[in-house]
Amino acid sequence: MTTPALLPLSGRRIPTLSPGASSFTHHRATLRLSEKFILLLILSAFITLCFGAFFFLPDNSKHKRFDLGLEDVLIPHIDSPKEGKHASGQVVIHGQGGHDEHRHRGRQEGAEQESLRDKIRADHERALQEAKEKLRKSREELQAEIQTEKNKVMEDLKKTNAGPKPLPPVPMPRVVGINDGEPPEPDVKEKRDKIREMMKHAWDSYRQYGWGYNELKPLAKKGHSTNIFGATIVDALDTLYIMGLHEEFKDGQEWIEQNLDFSVNAEVSVFEVNIRFIGGLLAAYYLSGQEVFKLKAVQLAEKLLPAFNTPTGIPWAMVNLKSGVGRNWGWASAGSSILAEFGTLHMEFVHLTYLTGNPAYYQKVMHIRKLLAKMDRPNGLYPNYLNPRTGRWGQHHTSVGGLGDSFYEYLLKAWLMSDKTDTEARKTYDDAIEAIERHLIRKSNGGLTFIGEWKNGHLERKMGHLACFAGGMFALGADGSPDDKAGHYLQLGAEIAHTCHESYDRTVLKLGPEAFKFDSGLEAVAVRQNEKYYILRPEVIETYWYMWRFTHDPKYRQWGWEAAQAIDKYCRVSGGFSGVKDVYSSTPTYDDVQQSFFLAETLKYLYLLFSSDDLMPLESWVFNTEAHPLPVLHLGNITLPGSEPAQR
Repeated sequence: MTTPALLPLSGRRIPTLSPGASSFTHHRATLRLSEKFILLLILSAFITLCFGAFFFLPDNSKHKRFDLGLEDVLIPHIDSPKEGKHASGQVVIHGQGGHDEHRHRGRQEGAEQESLRDKIRADHERALQEAKEKLRKSREELQAEIQTEKNKVMEDLKKTNAGPKPLPPVPMPRVVGINDGEPPEPDVKEKRDKIREMMKHAWDSYRQYGWGYNELKPLAKKGHSTNIFGATIVDALDTLYIMGLHEEFKDGQEWIEQNLDFSVNAEVSVFEVNIRFIGGLLAAYYLSGQEVFKLKAVQLAEKLLPAFNTPTGIPWAMVNLKSGVGRNWGWASAGSSILAEFGTLHMEFVHLTYLTGNPAYYQKVMHIRKLLAKMDRPNGLYPNYLNPRTGRWGQHHTSVGGLGDSFYEYLLKAWLMSDKTDTEARKTYDDAIEAIERHLIRKSNGGLTFIGEWKNGHLERKMGHLACFAGGMFALGADGSPDDKAGHYLQLGAEIAHTCHESYDRTVLKLGPEAFKFDSGLEAVAVRQNEKYYILRPEVIETYWYMWRFTHDPKYRQWGWEAAQAIDKYCRVSGGFSGVKDVYSSTPTYDDVQQSFFLAETLKYLYLLFSSDDLMPLESWVFNTEAHPLPVLHLGNITLPGSEPAQR
């Protein structure tokens, strides 16, 4: 088996042996013996010199230590032995104070220095003893040792070239409701068939004009990519499978087997790669059982881990897949990481630990959760920016739309995906939603409930299309709400769904704008030209689907069908589907991009909206923020590597 290009050969660090080095002559053995003797003498002298110099080192107890008091926060996965919590919730390092502590610390450091001297003496004696033993050996014995070391190097190289280590066998989670779901009503079935035809048009156009590229330009009828390839293929796989388009699914699988390569020298978004590629590959694996998807997901995940090498353990926004060097977006509040990006890793990383047995993935995301739990939150709200170097919040801007949205979604879904055993995630979600409801959710003069954005101490009465997902989130989280608030949150979800439908209904095209305001007499309407576009986004339809599942109110299917008809009428072109630049214009211009999430999310949620509830039942599946379904882990008494047993 050849080693995939994704995995760097550790053997590259080992010098290769020339063909002539396989046999050693009498002369070479003599020369090596002399060299070894000289080297051992030099090594012995060097150790003796270092040992003597140790006693002339300055006493570090006389130097005051610069201590930020943030060891537990700024050093990932290391807990400080003197850690405690201030009344404010901030972590502090307790000190004893006074001369007693200084004397105690001095005695302690003196004992530590003596212990270190003893260790150096022991190491020195051991090195001298090993040198003497080497010099007593014959030339033949030394040759045999050299040959043994050579053989070991060659064995290591063989193991390295044998390919990636096979993943441990783990029980496949219960997979139910992955096909069919045909509705009993003929008119609903007709609508579902139409959605399937739209998916076929989008996929076939991409297959013909943009195959292997990230996304399709449907008017130009060509593909375009940024720095990694095949996003549409990976994003669309599970939708194809759920819709029963198995030939198309097979085409995508073959491309992934033969062409999906992560060894490129390219900088990628950790967030986007996680939700689209890792999420899409994991979902395809669970639906089809094909090992290639699991292996590719793990190969890619290994490439993301260097992004976590920051002083706080909060990952960089971007990482170079080849070098592992990370950095943040230049525009993000003085080099901060973004809440919705580093907070939208939990679902996929838990499944990676489950499938690989590697605790690193689970530990990375749990460290982020623990760090956030220790931090002060203004008004109980999570700002959208956090500096990965200092562990401090950036600009105090809080949003349930862009920059914040999926952080809250993943708190709830971590609880659901754990079979409702991760009560810490549920409590964090409940606390966050309580603060959001208190400070961000308002009702307009016209009676529309909306979610504003907190900026610099005041509420901006504007809601983004991205925030419309929250209606579905409130409905999904209603069951299990504290203080018997299930009915309240289901109603709140319905109100958000109504507001977002109004944002669609008040446009010419019956498609929603990117953002809409609630002031100056205008409600649920975009004001700025650069907020009037629709790029095939799924969030409103996502909320319709969740509300349908929990209420079976027929209006949600009606609203979903209105959106589907508008997309088919105004966004469909001969080469696929395109976004439009102005939903208030009767003659819109196209942006000429068929977004990969249109196939991953928008069409999937529409198809599920017109399917029966036994297709992808919510008791068994949790959808990531790119609509890739991951199974609930019914672990029972099994615990993830690196985790503590879950408490119900």
